[in-house]
Amino acid sequence: MLQETETTEKILLLDDYHVGFRTDGGLAKAVDGVSFGLERGTTLAIVGESGSGKTVLNRGIMGLLSSNIIERGSVKFQGEELVNTDRQKFWGKKMAMIFQDPMTSLNPVMKVGKQVSEPLRLHQGMSKKEARKRTVELFTLVGIPEPAKRFDEYPHQLSGGMRQRVMISIALAIEPDLLIADEPTTSLDVTVQKYILDLLVDIQAESEMAMIIITHDLGVARGRADEIMVMYGGRVMEHAPAETLFTNMAHPYTAALLSSIPKINDPKHTRLTPIEGFPPDIIEGPIGCKFAARCEYAQKLCLEESPAMTDNGSHLFACHYPVGTDAGNEALETNRKQGHTASGLQIKSKEKVI
Repeated sequence: MLQETETTEKILLLDDYHVGFRTDGGLAKAVDGVSFGLERGTTLAIVGESGSGKTVLNRGIMGLLSSNIIERGSVKFQGEELVNTDRQKFWGKKMAMIFQDPMTSLNPVMKVGKQVSEPLRLHQGMSKKEARKRTVELFTLVGIPEPAKRFDEYPHQLSGGMRQRVMISIALAIEPDLLIADEPTTSLDVTVQKYILDLLVDIQAESEMAMIIITHDLGVARGRADEIMVMYGGRVMEHAPAETLFTNMAHPYTAALLSSIPKINDPKHTRLTPIEGFPPDIIEGPIGCKFAARCEYAQKLCLEESPAMTDNGSHLFACHYPVGTDAGNEALETNRKQGHTASGLQIKSKEKVI
């Protein structure tokens, strides 16, 4: 649990937040005791593989989950408790979300300009003419060419990058205090990805809104986030200022995520470094650390006892054998000598070039 000393500065504050889904097999714990605070004008990147709980967490904040959920803990937005309440009063006014796939998020039979201008008329009381003018301004801001012409086009007439820019325009139209971007560039090419991510950061800096970027790629978070929170199996593995996390990461899962990113200066035919194994069952999860079955550092203690969150000031991590510590180095060396971890994971050769 995070210790917040000045909650008044936090636009968003989560304390031991849980989200579970009722299923025939039992309760699926998608979010398991997440705590963090987010200040106005700052960006938090939430990083993890598919199934880590990052999207469910943020849909929970927005109140966009199905009716078969059980949520507990606390989520406060601008000091107001959201858990087990209707969040719709904040939609279109103070909170906005950019979804992964704009083709499924946009209405295919409505012109894109109208999809942006309608919230302006509904929530800000603009006339039709005023809303159209503001929409064209937003299209210009996000880099849509010939914005007046695009106003009257349908989603299928636009490229993936243009559709995502429309989604950003919809989110920015209400001038939100909190913007959540859920994998906003997943389906886009690298050049467009960089443009859109940098655009979001620039707009966030100018507007002083708080922003959460959800991604599976630590490279996306680097240079764009003030803080990074790494999730796995519904839990927070590590949370630190971005610079600290990249220079002094403590959790083996964070290190594994970073190692899995291809390096631009790697030799030709360099093998990728996958994270062996599969994410944990969120219905009947492990007793100990959720990452133990896939962790090269794992010892018997990791299988038997879930690690508490260590708080080193602004750097938090949940690990019995942190990376770079004497205990961590000894655990890794022991496993390498015997060729496997306490969970039975085989330690493979570090040779990368084929």
